[in-house]
Amino acid sequence: MEPSWKVVLLILLSVPCWASDWKSDKNFLSAAGPLTQGLLHDLSHLLRNQSSQFVAGNQDVYTCHQPLPSFLPEYFWSLHTSKVTYYKVYLSWAQLLPAGSSGSPDGQTLRCYRRLLEALRTARLQPMVILHHQAAPTSALQSAEVFADLFADYATFAFHSFGDLVGIWFTFSDLEEAIMGLPNKESRASRLQTLTNAHRKVYEIYRAKYASQGGKLSVVLPAPDLLELLLEPATSALAKGSVDFLSLDLSYECQSEASLPEKLSKLQGPLLLALPRKGRGPFCGWRKEQGHELPFPPLSPEHLCAPCPCRSSQWHPVFIFTLKLQDCPSTKTNPAGLLLSLFEAINEDQVLVIGLDVSAFLSCSGYKESMSCSLTDGLALQSDKQQDHDMAGGPLSPDSAYQRVWEAFANQSSAERDIFLRDDFPNGFLWGVSTGAFNVEGGWAEGGRGASIWDQYGQNATRGQATAAVASDSYHKSASDVALLRGLRAQVYKFSISWSRIFPTGLRSSLNLQGVAYYNRLIDSLLDSHIKPMVTLFHWDLPQALQELGGWQNETVVDAFLDYAAFCFSTFGDRVKLWVTFHEPWVVSYAGYGTGQHAPGISDPGVASFKVAHLILKAHARAWHHYSSHHRLQQQGQVGIVLNSDWAEPWSPEQPADLAASERVLHFMLGWFAHPIFVDGDYPPVMKARIQQLNRQCPSTVAQLPEFTEAEKQLLKGSADFLGLSHYTSRLIRQAQQDSCVPSYDNIGGFSQHVDPAWPQTSSPWIRVVPWGIRRLLRFVSLEYTRGKVPIYLAGNGMPIGEGDNVFDDSSRVTYFNKYINEVLKAVKFDSVDVRSYIARSLIDGFEGPSGYSQRFGLHHVNFNDSSKPRTPRKSVYFFTSIIEKNGFLTKVVKRLPPSKIADFPSKIKNFNFPSEVPSRAKVVWEKFSNQPKFERDLFYHGTFRDDFLWGVSSSAYQIEGAWDADGKGPSIWDNYTHTPGNEVKDNATADIACDSYNNLEADLNMLRALKVKAYRFSLSWPRIFPDGTNSFINSAGVQYYNRLIDGLVASSIFPMVTLFHWDLPQALQDIGGWDNPSLIELFNSYADFCFQTFGDRVKFWMTFNEPAYLAWFGYGYGSFPPNVKDEGWGPYRIAHAVIKAHARVYHTYNEKYRQQQQGIISLSLNTHWAEPKSPGTPRDVEAADRMLQFNLGWFAHPIFRNGDYPDVMKWKVGNRSELQHLATSRLPSFTEEEKQYIRGTADVFCLNIYSARLVQHRTPALNPPAYDKDHEVTEEEDTDWVATAMNRAAPWGIRRQLNWIKEEYGDIPIYVTENGVGLTSAALQDTDRVFYYKTYINEALKAYRLDGIDVRGYSAWSLMDNFEWLFGYTVKFGLYHVDFEDVNRPRTARASASYYTEVITNNGMPMPKEDEFLYGEFPKGFIWSAASAAYQIEGAWRADGKGLSIWDTYSHTPLRIGNDDTGDVACDSYHKIAEDVAALQNLGVSHYRFSISWTRVLPDGTTKYINEPGLNYYTRLTDALLAANIQPQVTLYHWDLPQALQDIGGWENETIVQRFREYANVLFQRLGDKVKFWITLNEPFVIAYQGYGTGVSAPGISFRPGTAPYTAGHNLIKAHAEAWHLYNDVYRASQGGVISITISSDWAEPRNPSNQEDVEAARRYVQFMGGWFAHPIFKNGDYPDVMKTRIRERSLAAGLSKSRLPEFTEDEKRRIRGTYDYFGFNHYTTVLAYNLNYPSVISSFDADRGVASIADRSWPVSGSFWLKMTPFGFRKILNWLKEEYNNPPIYVTENGVSQRREVDLNDTVRIYYLRTYINEALKAVQDNVDLRGYTVWTLMDNFEWATGFAERFGLHYVNYTDPSLPRIPKASAKFYASIVRCNGFPDPRAGPHPCLQQQEDAEPTSSPVKEDVPFLGLMLGTTEAQTALYVLFSLMLLGVCGLAFLSYKYCKLSKQGKTQPSQHELSHISSF
Repeated sequence: MEPSWKVVLLILLSVPCWASDWKSDKNFLSAAGPLTQGLLHDLSHLLRNQSSQFVAGNQDVYTCHQPLPSFLPEYFWSLHTSKVTYYKVYLSWAQLLPAGSSGSPDGQTLRCYRRLLEALRTARLQPMVILHHQAAPTSALQSAEVFADLFADYATFAFHSFGDLVGIWFTFSDLEEAIMGLPNKESRASRLQTLTNAHRKVYEIYRAKYASQGGKLSVVLPAPDLLELLLEPATSALAKGSVDFLSLDLSYECQSEASLPEKLSKLQGPLLLALPRKGRGPFCGWRKEQGHELPFPPLSPEHLCAPCPCRSSQWHPVFIFTLKLQDCPSTKTNPAGLLLSLFEAINEDQVLVIGLDVSAFLSCSGYKESMSCSLTDGLALQSDKQQDHDMAGGPLSPDSAYQRVWEAFANQSSAERDIFLRDDFPNGFLWGVSTGAFNVEGGWAEGGRGASIWDQYGQNATRGQATAAVASDSYHKSASDVALLRGLRAQVYKFSISWSRIFPTGLRSSLNLQGVAYYNRLIDSLLDSHIKPMVTLFHWDLPQALQELGGWQNETVVDAFLDYAAFCFSTFGDRVKLWVTFHEPWVVSYAGYGTGQHAPGISDPGVASFKVAHLILKAHARAWHHYSSHHRLQQQGQVGIVLNSDWAEPWSPEQPADLAASERVLHFMLGWFAHPIFVDGDYPPVMKARIQQLNRQCPSTVAQLPEFTEAEKQLLKGSADFLGLSHYTSRLIRQAQQDSCVPSYDNIGGFSQHVDPAWPQTSSPWIRVVPWGIRRLLRFVSLEYTRGKVPIYLAGNGMPIGEGDNVFDDSSRVTYFNKYINEVLKAVKFDSVDVRSYIARSLIDGFEGPSGYSQRFGLHHVNFNDSSKPRTPRKSVYFFTSIIEKNGFLTKVVKRLPPSKIADFPSKIKNFNFPSEVPSRAKVVWEKFSNQPKFERDLFYHGTFRDDFLWGVSSSAYQIEGAWDADGKGPSIWDNYTHTPGNEVKDNATADIACDSYNNLEADLNMLRALKVKAYRFSLSWPRIFPDGTNSFINSAGVQYYNRLIDGLVASSIFPMVTLFHWDLPQALQDIGGWDNPSLIELFNSYADFCFQTFGDRVKFWMTFNEPAYLAWFGYGYGSFPPNVKDEGWGPYRIAHAVIKAHARVYHTYNEKYRQQQQGIISLSLNTHWAEPKSPGTPRDVEAADRMLQFNLGWFAHPIFRNGDYPDVMKWKVGNRSELQHLATSRLPSFTEEEKQYIRGTADVFCLNIYSARLVQHRTPALNPPAYDKDHEVTEEEDTDWVATAMNRAAPWGIRRQLNWIKEEYGDIPIYVTENGVGLTSAALQDTDRVFYYKTYINEALKAYRLDGIDVRGYSAWSLMDNFEWLFGYTVKFGLYHVDFEDVNRPRTARASASYYTEVITNNGMPMPKEDEFLYGEFPKGFIWSAASAAYQIEGAWRADGKGLSIWDTYSHTPLRIGNDDTGDVACDSYHKIAEDVAALQNLGVSHYRFSISWTRVLPDGTTKYINEPGLNYYTRLTDALLAANIQPQVTLYHWDLPQALQDIGGWENETIVQRFREYANVLFQRLGDKVKFWITLNEPFVIAYQGYGTGVSAPGISFRPGTAPYTAGHNLIKAHAEAWHLYNDVYRASQGGVISITISSDWAEPRNPSNQEDVEAARRYVQFMGGWFAHPIFKNGDYPDVMKTRIRERSLAAGLSKSRLPEFTEDEKRRIRGTYDYFGFNHYTTVLAYNLNYPSVISSFDADRGVASIADRSWPVSGSFWLKMTPFGFRKILNWLKEEYNNPPIYVTENGVSQRREVDLNDTVRIYYLRTYINEALKAVQDNVDLRGYTVWTLMDNFEWATGFAERFGLHYVNYTDPSLPRIPKASAKFYASIVRCNGFPDPRAGPHPCLQQQEDAEPTSSPVKEDVPFLGLMLGTTEAQTALYVLFSLMLLGVCGLAFLSYKYCKLSKQGKTQPSQHELSHISSF
């Protein structure tokens, strides 16, 4: 054996620098493997897998095939936990490359090996891969040369295919086997040479191409042959020169007398002399060990002391690839001795054994279907050799981790300790922030969430009784939080899942899908923003239901947690790769169950605290093993735990007892959980010994530390992939002065905790700023627990500020972060601690447990007083972002990479080279759009923009930068103007500071990233770059600012769009005349040239001028803008002329000097309002509108985009008016021909700024004085129906028309909307009006792109943030972000519009939500289709046949009550038109008809004193006619028309009406019940009570008791219904067999802002007060909704009343009311947006009690009723709400329809749209399992629509009220509804034409058969004669028209021969409907 060792050392010593990359502590290679058939059989047998396909005892290496054995992940992980770090994998060359060439690999085998390698990596085992094993492909064995080449090709293929997974490679593991595999025709030496050549080739390839991955390559050599291989030059490359380390195949005879260390020691000396030396001694630092005699003469000094060429190493690496033990009984009897002897050899100074094969020492066993492997006797590596000893109170062990850390830092001076390290963190270091669910989510009862222990605890034990019910409202604001993360540039977000939101009771059986959906959205949103989710399963908020079972003191909670964890892993694990089982379990045990300061508030530090920790540890381990066994292989994630710990510094370092106490603190705090998981599966010996000692000393047990079983220890040990660490502060520790038997944390631990008063304080009493403590703690953790094998994730660090501190200037936190992060960096760089992340606490302020909201940990401030809980970045945000960007503290090296290229453009725009016509050809736009119906014009369109659409946001320098005179900036004309007394700027405001963007660059970049914009359009300040406007002095500070801005944009993947001039001319240039001075053209060009040269490498989108029309008109014409030149007739034209030439000059400079290299584009931004003819049918108005556009937009666009000259209409108008003004020449300057050519085509794209529209008419203004605006010869106005804003009214459809006009006028040019937005006077963050503005305007741009084919390429919102808005100062706000101009920090806070705009960007437009897609299908068989009406609305005959007066008779005859003074006296005269009504119903094909009975027609005075038989006979005849037509009657007893006689005694406020209604119902049941089987007691009691007795807008018109009358009336309505139901149920049901219920109406309510908890609650309250008011008592519990009772009671008491204004039901009444239904009759029309509105308590009304205001989304189509917006989605939602709220009762929709005003066209497309979409949503509800039984359309025919009279028409049949016969004429909607009825839904067109869709014969109008004469041309003719005469007249007219057309054609053809017209582009008419 000795020769082998000699050669080994000879090789080792011959290559002295091998070990330079190896560190014995961190990278020791403990290797196992490979997989063999026998091993797999044994493993399968261990896990009782009876279907094993593997052969016992077979040592053949496993050849990979799929699927991999299912038990491999668990086996690999058991190896990892036993400290195995590497695993050998033999690739099969022949199987991977069957043909021998990498050109045709076997894909299945490739995938199989990748899966195997991934499984190893997932288990934290590093693969070491052997390339050659067994036979090579046949093609490789042809010759030596072929073998080497093919082997190199195969190796290259392997490196490429697996190199990302493999760090260590071996070419050959068995040279002898490889030699035997080569052709025998060659000698052995030749074959060995072939292998050597092959190895060398592979090594060279690896070094050249793949070594950058950090891997290494070697070859395994047999020890006996080493000397031979070394001495033979041809093969020496196998041992040196072509290997990164030496790998040996060794055998060791255990019976040999010499131990392995002795043999190594004896062999070193002689081998040194045998090596040739060249100049330097290779054995740097080699020394004589004490106690060892060298068996050879010592080396000379030059040999021993020569400088080592290695970096710092004295070692020579060798890896023992195979260790074959021969004759070694000690492996069974004394395995530890043998292994220790190997460790002794490993630690010899001259030979670094970097690893060895530990397979011989591994043993595996099975336990409860799980596997556990360990090195013999639990001995893994040398670091585990130290023996446990009693540390209960004695001195520190000199080898303890704490002692080593203490000694390392004890002698540091404060200057040495606090030295700042300028360096960066390793690549891949993760930066993030954290939150906890109960801290920030809120939504405590939202979406089915169950209560947690903090919900209950927080109500009693927190500061100020604060609760986490809403907290930061992150449940509703996840999008906002992710936006903050984007702005911050966070790479990881650590958040926790609320257990009770997923499992409300804590158990899987209570799964809450809404909670799952919330976390899915959050995770998906994070990944979409490239942010890694780090998910904590438990962050202190145990479900209350589990706490009631004992919480963490009940063993069953471990099972519950495992089930919860398993669900989370399986549900979210495909996207979540970093899991934390428990966050700071010490806090749970200590504060939750020890001191009781946290939930659940249990104070039992001696027992409960330890028991809780025990169960948490077991829960953690089981969850970790579950993940390893079931998910790790597929999901490739990591599972760890986050532990918290202070650093413990001894009070008196010279006192051993204090040192020992300090270490004990760490073991009690950190080791309590870390030691079982990361060391040996058990509690720290120090902890156990201390507790045992205390219990012995005290008369009774003070603390009970549970014990783990051996199996539990095995389960715990190694059960974490990383150690998460939270650290905030440090403590000074003293040994307890005397032991106390009172159980407390400190007493049990035997220490006391203190702080140094010199340590800086924070707002938290428990956090002092002690930065150096974190470094010491990290080093301790590394030495004690992770030992370089397990990474550390720093998962919590931060400090709070107090409520009284500066809200936004948290400089103290910046200092804290700066110092703490730097100490972490020192730990990484100086102490080699493997820290992988830094996660700051916290993203936002939140609920902080017992301290409520008084301590603010957030990098973002949350305003908890604002219901929207707005987040505003603090200074610490921008500091932390800078750290993230630099990855530490080195000055960031800017990599000036250009932004991603925008879309390709044609090399030259195809301009029209002829002038515009007058009026222009673009008049086709008005022809196409101006006659659109409002419904079609405004109908919302769903779709997306092109994939590369450039979403941006805009600003300008003067409006935001501030720093008006900072760093050498020169004054601009706006600086001069705003500092001039008497200027017209509101409030004398200036932009001296503005948004202070010059000093807040990071804040601006933060906003842009948060918005997700792809582009930022900003302007350069000319005087900031050239202070005097010339290049004589360049202001480097200004240039640097813009460089930083541009670099920051590019680094954030945001495209810079740069405007060169946005109105802020240097004052120095204005002093020489400004734009009136011709020299400005060249000066502007010089400035632009500098900008192109300086910034053009990164800026690819340039705009020369912004809105030059405003510059010219306001600056030099009207004179309202600086330079305030008032020259209205000449100035604007003169300045525009110069600007156009300056633009062209700059364009050509870019084109000629920079375009080829920089590849950018250049244009200018032009502005206009859309011009809509006030009378589109009047040609002169159309011409006026076109003229306005030409004067505004064409002024600049026509020269640039058409022919180089002004529009003809401008030249004509200005020229003519100049001549009329007796001027010698036109006031409009002229371009020379050369100038025209120079100007034409000087823009690459069209940039448009647009905000509003104008209605335009022609006018002839006065000639003098001359003025630009008069030259237009138009008047402009805004329609008062358009929505008002601070500056212009919104007319969104104008942008679509403007884009079409540009295309028609200038060709199909790419268009960018560079400004569009809305100014509001309100600074509110809830800027709903702005949201609606963007929603409608962007949608119109989308229509232009998708429907009209306009080449819209980008859209930029104006503006990024509030700013200086020119003459309006700061009074008008345009910003997506609010800026607080009163705060010196200028904090920016996102508005609701910012979130909306981000959503639009994310969706790239407005795609159709999946839930809104149309659903084809049928309703259930037997579904009822019906139509509805009401007695007063259709019957008329108001005094006929003995009918009494109703309240609506009285009301409609009262002045000013009904629109147009209409009445229902005649209405539709249905009392006399039964046949016509039935015919109309037959037209529809309905099976049912819902109508109401007039109470006063049956009982004229409302009582049974007199029954009016003629009236009753009418209803008998009606029902008979219906039944004869096979139409079932659905009869409503009461539809609002109360007998006036009953109203005269109080109406529904008088309780006697309950009995009167019962008597009335009895008459109808008795007389009609044999015919009627469907009864409705009351229609819409909400309207009766609220409108009749509250607001007074309905009969009886009572409005003076709004706080009591509605509730009294409602109370009696409910009781009346119940009595009628019981009457029918008790007396008539058995004989008549009908059903009876009530019809309740309700809108659906959406929250105005879904991310605002108050709005969410307001929406819920809206529905409960409207629908629940009556449904809750009847369909639920006999009583009003709790929210109604609570709010009305509280407001009543607050107003000084003694009881609630809401009446109360007795218990008997509740029982009688509850369940009085057979079905749910439901009327629904629309949806509202609801938000909270607090009324003063003195206001007593239903509205004040409800506390809700409502609005409508402007994108919702309108109807003829102000209250009714078309919102089909709400129908499905409220039907589902009824299902959930009332246990899915049978539902009949008893009304649904839409109105129109001024409806004369029978083609009622609006109503068809409504019915199609609403009924389709009902079909979706059926698919949602809503028990919907029928649908009733409102209404059969137009009728008297209550307070609006006959103005609003809801009917499917048109009623002509001017025709005495009142015919019912079917509208198109009648036919449409009939088709739905026939089809019972919506047949799928993909199945082909359905028979039910075949057109029915058109129904004839229904009218009375009365002969009528018709006036015709002065004659009275019968209808037939008149019809014939009309046909004859029409024929004659047609003949005349055709003749005239023919003559005109012939004339035009002759007169235009030879003339050629310009080509006309046809614009296809595509409707948006």
